[in-house]
Amino acid sequence: MTDLGPDAAHVWKLMQDMGTCMLASLEHGVIRARPMAARLRESENAIYFLTSARGDKDDEIAADDAVSLMFMDGARQLVVTGHARVLNDRAMIRNLWINSDAMWWTSADDPEIRVIEVAPIDAQYWEGPHGVLGTAAAVITAASGGMPSMGEQRKVALS
Repeated sequence: MTDLGPDAAHVWKLMQDMGTCMLASLEHGVIRARPMAARLRESENAIYFLTSARGDKDDEIAADDAVSLMFMDGARQLVVTGHARVLNDRAMIRNLWINSDAMWWTSADDPEIRVIEVAPIDAQYWEGPHGVLGTAAAVITAASGGMPSMGEQRKVALS
């Protein structure tokens, strides 16, 4: 993978810290989102998800591969856009499998498991003031007629 610089590295760190995101895809002109546990492979420039073959995501991605991943953690938000595809790669499923997946499937060999692979194109993140002190500073600034700092936001290329 090409080194895209510190901003891209920061985006990958944010994704790792947050872990779970809402995966949004298009279904007959309507955007649908659902929570998914991201499996990050920065060296492959890919984000993977295990999913059930019985879900609608497969058909949605086959019809339109554009997806959005929305991560949120308190005052930090991150949106990643990319292209997805659904794979039935048994070796990859076994490689991505973690113990908590047993909540959904009996084992990594369950024939209903599929992999959604997302190739990220870009991301946009917002990091606002954190915690009580950040909120207090924003309130004091606003009360004194100033414009509160909303933190940092940046759009970052990932491919």
